[in-house]
This record gives sequence, C-alpha cells and structure tokens, in this order.
Amino acid sequence: MNFEVTQRCADFQQRVQGFMDEHIYPAEAVYERQMRESGDANFHPPIVEELKDEARRRGLWNLFHPHPEWGPGLTNADYAPLAELMGRSPQLAPEAMNCSAPDTGNMEVITLYGTTEHKDRWLRPLLEGEIRSAFAMTEPAVASSDATNIETRIDRDGDHYVINGQKWWTSNALHPNCRVLIVMGKTAISGPERRRQSMLVVPLDTPGVTIVRGLPVFGYWDREGHAELRFENVRVPTSAVLASEGDGFMIAQARLGPGRIHHCMRSIGMAERALDLLCQRALSRTTFGKPIAENANVQDWIAQARIDLEMIRLLTMKTAWLMDTVGNRSARVEIAAIKVAAPRIAARIIDRAIQVHGGAGVSDDFPLASMYAHQRTLRLADGPDEVHLRTIAQRELRKWQAVPTKSAQLSESATRA
Repeated sequence: MNFEVTQRCADFQQRVQGFMDEHIYPAEAVYERQMRESGDANFHPPIVEELKDEARRRGLWNLFHPHPEWGPGLTNADYAPLAELMGRSPQLAPEAMNCSAPDTGNMEVITLYGTTEHKDRWLRPLLEGEIRSAFAMTEPAVASSDATNIETRIDRDGDHYVINGQKWWTSNALHPNCRVLIVMGKTAISGPERRRQSMLVVPLDTPGVTIVRGLPVFGYWDREGHAELRFENVRVPTSAVLASEGDGFMIAQARLGPGRIHHCMRSIGMAERALDLLCQRALSRTTFGKPIAENANVQDWIAQARIDLEMIRLLTMKTAWLMDTVGNRSARVEIAAIKVAAPRIAARIIDRAIQVHGGAGVSDDFPLASMYAHQRTLRLADGPDEVHLRTIAQRELRKWQAVPTKSAQLSESATRA
C-alpha cells in the first residue's frame, strides 16, 4: 500500500481547495441569508446554481463517478481526499460539484443496472446537475436495518408493476429539483429471502405517490428534506425494474458500499473544520486570566482529536485502496469498520468544539450544532452501528468456526493456563 497521493489526485486537491477558498467559504454567508429571507426550509438558493456553474467551468464536476465517460474516472483512493475537502462545507460543496448523496449512489446504480431508457431519461440530467433524485428504502413499520424486512409490495400486473407501501427518511425527496425515486420493495413473498426484493425507477410525479410529510433531524429541517412517502396503487411499466426482478437486495449492497465510504470521507472533513474552530476559539477566549487553550484538558482534546483523525484517515484510505484493488465485497469488513468509526470520532471532536465555544456552540452562529446533528444521524443512516459491528464480529468468529479443532485446542490451553 502506497499512501502517497497520485499526481492526478494532488492536482484535483489543489483545484478543489482553490474553489473552496475562493468561492465555497465566501458563499456560506450568502447561502444562509438567501435561505433565511426565503422563509422556505426547502428553498433552492440561487447561490447554489452559481457555484455549480463555477465548478463546471473549473472541471470540478462528477468527481465521484468512477467511469471516465461520466466524470474524470478517479479511483476511490483519489476521490477520498477530495470528498474530505467537500465535507468541510457540507451544505454547499458536494452539491456545487454534483457529488451529493443520495444522487451519487443513485447515479452509480443506474450506470450499473439501468436500461438505455433509464440512462437517457434520468442518468444524463442527473449527471448534468439538472435534476435531483431520492432513494426510497427505509420503512416506518419495520426495522429496516434488516432489508429483508421491507414490506412495500411490488406486484406484477401485465406489463406494469403496482406499488403499495410506506417509506420514510427518503432524503432529497423535498428538494425542488427532485424528479425521480429508486424504490425498493418485495416482488415475491416466498423463495430465497434475499431474492424477494426488487428496485424500480419511479418518477416522483407518478399518480399515487404522496409526500406525507418532511421529517426534522434533531430539530433541523435539512434543505433537501427527509420525506415520508405513501405509495397507493402506483403503476409503472415493467421496464422500470433495475437489473432483474429479485435483484433488489444485491443492488442495495452494491449501492451502499461506496455511499458509506463517501459519507465517512466527508465526516473527516467536517471534523477537521470543527478542530480548526476549536483551536481558534480556545486561543481567542480568556477565562480566569488565561486563554482557554492553556487548560490541560483542552490541550488533551486537541491532541486526541489529531490522533483520532490520523487513524481514521488511514483506515479510510486503506478501505478505498481495497475497494479499488480487490473490490467492494472483499472490502466489506473495512467498509463496516470505517462506517462505525468515522461518525463516532467526528461527533466526539465536534462535541468538544461545541464545549469550547460555550453557548455559541449550540447556536446557529457557528456550524457546529448542525455538524453534530449530522454526525449523530450518520450512526443510523446507511445501516446503524450495530449492523456493521455484527458484520465485523461475524467475520472474526468465522475464522474460528472454520477450524473447530484448533479453536478447541486453544480453548483447552487457555483453561489449563
């Protein structure tokens, strides 16, 4: 493993950093003002479109996409440092460069499993940044961390499918530019458990699709929205299916691997910015006759944050390298590990930055409170911590279940000792 970034990655890093310094950070105050003046939590501020135009002029577009036909064709290892930079301004930078979730995962799914019709109608405008999309998988009535629990029905009726069910936490569905959903449901109630689910491409304006409500996150109304949706006799042609009937579970696993590591890359950037703010505040504020930065506990927080960030970045880079060299399936344990570790570490660093800021830290004068809400939520999104920990533990146990004699011998040796 070579930890040195490639020349191509270094070039993009420099260009992304320049874009952040010259356009993204100065636009944050403009964004906040436009959102406040609109009075609409799901308003699409004009500054976002201006930033998108500038990003395209600079060639900083679809950086996430691994296929050269659609983007620069960067590897996961090349993209990781760029996603980290975007994570420092999560409300603006990813969308400005057309690298926002859940669009990134949806675009990769349509690229891999979509028909020519899907690509012409939905993928191309998504790649152009003309529309947005949402991913409808989680349901309120079941524990959706186990995707086999999904209850939404997809029934065949001639040359159509009919969808009935309820979804929630369908992120991006309230974005004014959202036009299409990828919906997961059951096309079979018997047979192999992981072959009962399918995924369909469903236009958001299809009759029978109802947006029930938007869901707040720790009191924040995220601009893209997290919607509860109802599907009542929603009819789409059978050509709407992705891959083939029964491939839904497989597609979900393929989609969530890259999506999880993208979240983790951005989490590192968010935590780095929180640490910057922590240090600046600790040096600028005085209590009991000395700067806060001189307190031993604050210095411990700063040092531990740097140690944790370096460790998590190394694990992220190892995961990205494995995904590039041996594939997502073989990197499954590392993906699970980074998905647990990154949000936990980022949330802890942000929490300590809030503490150093005092009352200001929990206000909207600084981005810390919003960052914390985002990172705490990420411990549930794309699978809760417990599911990923289970994956890691099962892999460890499997090593010994495969060699029962050796396991028994070691157990007997330990007992004698």
